[in-house]
Amino acid sequence: MKLAEQLELNEKYDEAYVEYKKELASKQGDIELLTKLAHLALILEKKEDAKLYYGKMLEVDPANILAHEQLIDIFVNEDKFRYYLLRGNLHALQQQMSYAKSDYKKAIEHAKDQSEALPARFLYASVAEGQEKYQEAIDEYLRIADYDEKNPVVFLKLAELYEKTEGVGSAIEILERGYRENGFKDFEEILAGYYIRNSQPEKALELTNNDLTKARALMDTGRNDEAYEILSRVKDKFQGQTLIHSLLAQYYFQKGMIDEAFAEIDEFAKLDPNSPLIYQMRALIYESKGDSFNEHLNWGKYNTLKGEKEVALNEYMTAYQFDNKNKDLIETIAVQLEGLKDNTKACEFYERLIEIEPNDANALQKLAVFRESIGDYTSAFEYIQRLKTVDPRNDFANQNYDKFKENAENGGGLITFLKSIFGNKMSMR
Repeated sequence: MKLAEQLELNEKYDEAYVEYKKELASKQGDIELLTKLAHLALILEKKEDAKLYYGKMLEVDPANILAHEQLIDIFVNEDKFRYYLLRGNLHALQQQMSYAKSDYKKAIEHAKDQSEALPARFLYASVAEGQEKYQEAIDEYLRIADYDEKNPVVFLKLAELYEKTEGVGSAIEILERGYRENGFKDFEEILAGYYIRNSQPEKALELTNNDLTKARALMDTGRNDEAYEILSRVKDKFQGQTLIHSLLAQYYFQKGMIDEAFAEIDEFAKLDPNSPLIYQMRALIYESKGDSFNEHLNWGKYNTLKGEKEVALNEYMTAYQFDNKNKDLIETIAVQLEGLKDNTKACEFYERLIEIEPNDANALQKLAVFRESIGDYTSAFEYIQRLKTVDPRNDFANQNYDKFKENAENGGGLITFLKSIFGNKMSMR
């Protein structure tokens, strides 16, 4: 490639172009080489070659900004469909989704027929879905289905969107339509999964050939022993997959074999430690045992992982009613309250924590910061003193001790604290 680069440097573009093309024979996916060829093709006014090489660049690197920009310039006057399609892609890469949608809509308008418009319609629908404008995405996928009714992707996307907007039943209807009208055999297992979620296990059994789906459907129909026969037979085959452990846990739970159920949940947790399902399964078991503390504790963890912070806090607070001395729970509640910006209530729980564990450095620091923030400088200094005693090397205590002490000496106590609340309206007699 050195010869080609030297020729290009000497502005012998025709010769350089020939040399670069020779190199391409053994370096088909080399972005640097394709970039050079595309650039020289433009210089030599070989527009079709430039389209080819910039197109190859996008095949190798679909997010290549330069290739998009150059092709947009090339197509601006000769092909409005490709121009707007590429411009939409560029805006999407730049996270300018509203502009991308506008461009895709213009690409659809400039397509020579509905077949050509399909890629732009798919992209428009995808962006709308990403913006959580689900009905808009559904409308676009339905338009696609009018012209591309044999495409299974359309039905799968519609099923996903219908489940989000109208429920599992609507998702099943669109999948059944694709299965019946177009004979999509791959839909059998997908439909079986939807039937399971929609409490239609008998229908799932009619379609599925998957052992784990069969076992799940059998348990849902009360045929636990048949399900266990399958699970025992395939356990080694599916070793290392979470589903086998969740199904075995379900079987043992339904049979009242609590220790065995917990053991399977523990195996599940090793494979997927952040799954909410772990805590859902544990909560159900504790509920069956009448252990209200652990039931609500695990529902709290479940909802925390699901992002339902307020629901989680309510569950933790319920658990607290059954055990108000559990240090881990008290700290969890305090952290949850901080996350919900209720620092006053959070500090009530940090105070409860140091009643049980006086040397908890984190709680002492939280309380020192909170008391300082509301102007209760005397209490803030007391907490930082305790923190310094408990943890002499604590960075926060060492960096802030003198400031907290000075504030306490110069304006601490109840008067300063009350002034922070009532301001200058408070008078002293």
